[in-house]
Amino acid sequence: MKELSKDFATWHEVGSEAAGQRIDNYLTKRLKGVPKSHIYRILRSGEVRVNSRRVRAEYRLEEGDRLRVPPVRTSAGAAARRAAPPLQAEIIHEDEVLVVIDKPAGVAVHGGSGVSHGVVEQLRAARPHAPFLELVHRLDRDTSGVLMLAKRRSALTALHRQLREGQVLKLYLVLVKGRWRDAKRNVRLPLDKYVLGSGERRVAVREDGAPAHTIFRLRQSWPEFSLLEAELKTGRTHQIRVHLAHLGFPIVGDEKYGDFALNKSLAREGLKRMFLHAARTVIEHPQTGASLSLEAPLPAPLESFLATLGNPAA
Repeated sequence: MKELSKDFATWHEVGSEAAGQRIDNYLTKRLKGVPKSHIYRILRSGEVRVNSRRVRAEYRLEEGDRLRVPPVRTSAGAAARRAAPPLQAEIIHEDEVLVVIDKPAGVAVHGGSGVSHGVVEQLRAARPHAPFLELVHRLDRDTSGVLMLAKRRSALTALHRQLREGQVLKLYLVLVKGRWRDAKRNVRLPLDKYVLGSGERRVAVREDGAPAHTIFRLRQSWPEFSLLEAELKTGRTHQIRVHLAHLGFPIVGDEKYGDFALNKSLAREGLKRMFLHAARTVIEHPQTGASLSLEAPLPAPLESFLATLGNPAA
């Protein structure tokens, strides 16, 4: 977005990187430290203008739009509280339209629900001049591995289409309690979201839930544990975790659906996270159309825990 003038109000010209974005979302990112309630107020009052006209919060910007932004004051304290710390993550791949990181466990992908900032806010803070940076998909906070972010809206749209049409291969490594017997198993169990009295989100297998399909392949097994590869065919919330827990093979370290006594015991032995890792994602590059394989190695704490289990069973 190109700035045209600087007086009491600021005028901008919308570039291609912001085209298609809702104006309320654009202003929220641009006016850091300004409460959303104030952003909606200046939209309702007409202080924000597009091509000299009032617009609603849901208006989507178009390339070439002339946007008037009124002067606003931000609280230094609020800005300090919102400042995102540097993200400690390896970059797997980066080009003009895409950045892919190996997300660490314990880091949320975005702020909200008691989390002040996540991966996307941290990356934006590290790249203040990046005109566009949005999550392509999500990973649970306690899941590590391949996470994609788009640097252009065209890339975001193209990758979302691939996800909707089932063209993205997403493979996870997961360690479960119990001896898994099948070399390969297709699991089709519908999932339904609900909220606990505390406000915490949960998912359960229910007949009237949304269709969910996971393919599990056995990689290694021990007397008390099994290492599986999980291929997501749909992308429901907590899908792998709930499918496995329902089948009686809870993920080691899963604090929501796992074996809590086992988790406590393993934490004393050094495994203090959920053993779920997004190991490999294959996409069609949104710009070139070439097949792109994105891989994240198993984190050292998970490799170390596997080593303590000894040789896999025959």
